[in-house]
Amino acid sequence: MSQTTDEPSITLYRLQACPYCERVVRKLDEYDIDYRSRFVEPMHSDRDVVKRISGKRSVPAIVDENTGVTMSESGNIVAYLDRTYGDGVRADGGERRAGGDRGDD
Repeated sequence: MSQTTDEPSITLYRLQACPYCERVVRKLDEYDIDYRSRFVEPMHSDRDVVKRISGKRSVPAIVDENTGVTMSESGNIVAYLDRTYGDGVRADGGERRAGGDRGDD
């Protein structure tokens, strides 16, 4: 069932065809979380909007209005989504552990 709301509570800052961004998109889709995508400048030095919200120019970055959380780096975001929206359990039944992801960004 679709909700009619003004705006989704999560904003994802991302690049086209970015594998780290797609990792976050897959997790958002897995939990059926409504989000808005903001595509950012491909040039790292031009990503001022991302720098303003997260303090870094790297993507992906999310802002979750529900919890007040702003973060970047796909491993951190995926772990956060698991903890916050998935009760810490992955779709394959395994548990997510903080710090257990490989660095990738």
